[in-house]
Amino acid sequence: MHAQTRSLALTVLASAMLMTVLDGSIVTVAMPAIQADLGFTPAGLSWVVNAYLIAFGSLLLLAGRLGDLIGRKRMFLAGTAVFTAASLLAAVAGSPAVLIAARFLQGAGSAMSSAVSLGILVTLFTEPRERARAIAVFSFTGAAGASVGQVLGGLLTDALSWNWIFFINLPIGAAAIALAARVLPADRGLGLRAGADALGALLVTAGLMTGIYAVVRIEEHGAASAHTLGLGALALALLAGFLVRQRRAATPLMPLRILRSRAVAGANLVQLLMVAALFSFQVLVALYLQKVQGYGATATGLAMLPAALVIGAVSLGVSARLVTRFGERAVLLTGLGLLVGVLGLLTRLPVHASYAVDLLPVMLLAAGFGLALPALTSLGMSGADEADAGLASGLFNTTQQIGMALGVAVLTTLAAARTEALGAAGAGAAEALTGGYRLAFAVGTGLLLAALAVAATVLRAKTPARPQTPETPEAPRAPQTPEAPQVPRPAEAEAVTAA
Repeated sequence: MHAQTRSLALTVLASAMLMTVLDGSIVTVAMPAIQADLGFTPAGLSWVVNAYLIAFGSLLLLAGRLGDLIGRKRMFLAGTAVFTAASLLAAVAGSPAVLIAARFLQGAGSAMSSAVSLGILVTLFTEPRERARAIAVFSFTGAAGASVGQVLGGLLTDALSWNWIFFINLPIGAAAIALAARVLPADRGLGLRAGADALGALLVTAGLMTGIYAVVRIEEHGAASAHTLGLGALALALLAGFLVRQRRAATPLMPLRILRSRAVAGANLVQLLMVAALFSFQVLVALYLQKVQGYGATATGLAMLPAALVIGAVSLGVSARLVTRFGERAVLLTGLGLLVGVLGLLTRLPVHASYAVDLLPVMLLAAGFGLALPALTSLGMSGADEADAGLASGLFNTTQQIGMALGVAVLTTLAAARTEALGAAGAGAAEALTGGYRLAFAVGTGLLLAALAVAATVLRAKTPARPQTPETPEAPRAPQTPEAPQVPRPAEAEAVTAA
C-alpha cells in the first residue's frame, strides 16, 4: 500500500478513536444541563455515562474476534455507522429513556470500531520505525482526546446547548466512513466457521456486562453490599464458564493461545493497573478543581489542558524514536516512573492550592503517559499473529475499559468514604473533600507501583531464542510467511519474548 494511503488510513483510525474518547469525556461537563433539560433524577443521570460504559466494555472482545472472522474493515465501517446514527439519536433525544438507549448504541458502535482499529493498524505498518510512530499517533489521540473533550464539552454547552456535544460527531463520522471505505485495506476474514462460538460469545458478553454493571453501581450500593458481591460472583462465574468453553470448543471465540504470550498477558495486566489509576486521576482532579477550588466547567478543562499538550508532544515527537532506540520495555518503565510522580505529588494537595505550584508540575509530569501508552500498546499487540490481530486489539481495549470502570468506581468510593469520615470528625467541607481525594491518589500511586513491578518482571528483556510454538514469530532474519505475525522485530527482540 502506498505511503500516502497508509497515512490516510491512520488518520481515519485516529479520528474514530478521537470520537470514541471525546464521547466518553465531553458528556461529563454537560451533565447538569442534560439533567435540567430532560428531567433526569440524580440516580438516573449516572446512566448517561453508565449505559455507554457497559455497552462499550462488554462488547469489545466479541467485536474484536468477529472482526477477525468477517473482516476488520467491515466491522470498522459498521461500528462507525452505528456510532454516528446513535449520536444523531442522542442529539435529538427528548426524554431520559431515549438518551440512555442512544448512549448504549453509541457504546456498541464504539466497541465495534475500536476493537479492530489496532488490528488494522499493525497490519498496515509492519516496519518497526513506522509502526512505532503510527502507534504513537494513535495513542496520543486517545490520551489527549479526554482532556480536549472536557474543554470542548464546556464550550459547546455554554455557547450553544448540550445537544451539540452529540451533533459534532455527525460530520466526523460521515467523513470517517467515506474515507475508510476508500483507504482501509480490504480483508475477507477467516470466516465464521473459524470461530463462530455462539455460546462463548453469550458467556463472555454477559459476564463482562454483569461485571461492569456491578462496578459502576459500587458508589450507590457499596463495595461490600449484597448487590455488588452477588453480581460480582455471577460475573466471575460467567467468565469462568467462558474460559472453560474456550478450552473445549472446536472453534473458540477467543483461542486461549493468545494468553500464552508473555507480551500480551503482561501488557494487559500493566494496562489494567495503569488505567485504573490514571482515569481516576482525570475524574478526581476535575472534581477537586470544581468542588474545592471553585473552577467552572470550561476553566477545569483549560486547567487540565497542559497535560494533554505534553502528552501529545511526547507521543508524537519523542516516543517513537525512543522505542526504536531503547525498546518498548525501557520506555514503558520510564513513563511509569514519571506517572508515579504524578499521583505521588497529588497525595499532598492542599485545600488552598496555587495552580502554578501545586498543579502545573503534575500536569507536566503527565508526559509519562505519552511514553508509557505507545510502548505498552506495541507490547500488547506484539505477541499476537496476524490472524488474531483483531482479537488482541479487542482484548487490549477491553482491559482498558475494565480498568477505567474499576478505577473510577473503587477510588471515588474510597474518596467519598474518607470525606464522610472526616466530615463526621468535624472537618470543613473543603478539607474533608481534599482528604478524600488524597486517599484516592495514594491508592492510585500504589496501583502504578504495582504496574511498574509487573512491567519490570513479567516484561523483562531476554536473550532472543528461536521460537518453540507455532504462534511464535520467526527469527528476525527469516522472511515473513503468511503464518508469521507482523511484529516489530528489533523492539521485540530487545523488550519482550512471545512464549
